[in-house]
Amino acid sequence: MSTLSRAVAWPGSSAAGAHRRQRGFTLIEMLVVLAMMGVLAAAARPMLLLSVQRSQEFALREALRTLRTGIDAYKRAAAEGQIAMSPQDSGYPPDLQSLVKGVPDAKSVNGRKLYFLRRLPRDPFADPALPVEESWGLRASDSPPDEMRAGRDVFDIYSTSERRALDGSRYKDW
Repeated sequence: MSTLSRAVAWPGSSAAGAHRRQRGFTLIEMLVVLAMMGVLAAAARPMLLLSVQRSQEFALREALRTLRTGIDAYKRAAAEGQIAMSPQDSGYPPDLQSLVKGVPDAKSVNGRKLYFLRRLPRDPFADPALPVEESWGLRASDSPPDEMRAGRDVFDIYSTSERRALDGSRYKDW
């Protein structure tokens, strides 16, 4: 026999049997891998939580921008005479639902309605069990900026969350 044929392990030989026994993982190797995966998962968790908070902050900014744009459009329409007002009305909407339900156009001869929003956005930091219109804090036009309270109209809206943003500001101050 040549030296090449002696070095090759044939099936059934003792070298092949030793090789077959070394195929699986030992318990120690499995525990080490699981421990490393646990460390990686623990390191990734804060990044995941940060990402969730950033997306909620983005949603809050968008919702505030949408609602404030609708409130301003209502005020502009009232100033232009498109919304019938009494002398004691401020020109701001009486509630958030009137932005979605619409108001009669005072300049329209066929009774057309003016709509300012398709739907009310939800405050992403509010309790999900609350109805959408109750998820926001309301500020009336006759309330001072340092003491925001609801009243006969909706001058501004704010988040009712007591949490702080990533930049340290309070969500209710946005």
